[in-house]
Amino acid sequence: MDNSTISLVIADDHPLILAGIATLIEAEPELVLLGQAADADGAVEQYERLRPDVLLVDLNMPGGGLEAIARVRARHPDAKIVILTTYEGDEDVHRGLAAGASGYLLKQSGFEEIVDCVRHVLRQGRYLPPRLAEKLAARIHTSPLSRRELDILAHLSAGKSNKLIARDAGIGVGTVKYHINNILTKLNVTSRTEAASVAQRRGLLHPF
Repeated sequence: MDNSTISLVIADDHPLILAGIATLIEAEPELVLLGQAADADGAVEQYERLRPDVLLVDLNMPGGGLEAIARVRARHPDAKIVILTTYEGDEDVHRGLAAGASGYLLKQSGFEEIVDCVRHVLRQGRYLPPRLAEKLAARIHTSPLSRRELDILAHLSAGKSNKLIARDAGIGVGTVKYHINNILTKLNVTSRTEAASVAQRRGLLHPF
């Protein structure tokens, strides 16, 4: 392939998104679309077979975007992967970069920014839009929630009472209260409603 072109594979389970990005890529002389995938297995298979310069991955797809990234990077540590998603919480960004992504973009980004990101990742390393970089920096100053606290937070955000949380989590009501107090402190909020709102905004409730 011409050294002046950048080859891509896209993994996203939304046909319209795939079709739209594919159309834009085909109109960009610098970019070449080698393949498309709709789930984690397909993303890994396409990368292994086609070896694109950059792999674009959605987070929320069958098999999990993070799983696809981790699998590719486990076998190809130098793989260049960019997350293209709708999720913009600081935890989403942190998990994506921790899994091995080199770039993180929102789907509402303009195509020019996507092209700039691909170029930057391929030639200079990591790419993160300023707004997401600020969110990630702010995360450093917050205390991380434990796995148990994240589990309790998910129950709390679903509107469950302490008694229901205790039953579903298999712990005592007193233990639930203890965890909730810790959660409120770490999230710097004073109510369960605020905790649920912050959790949603930061991406603490996403299954991937």
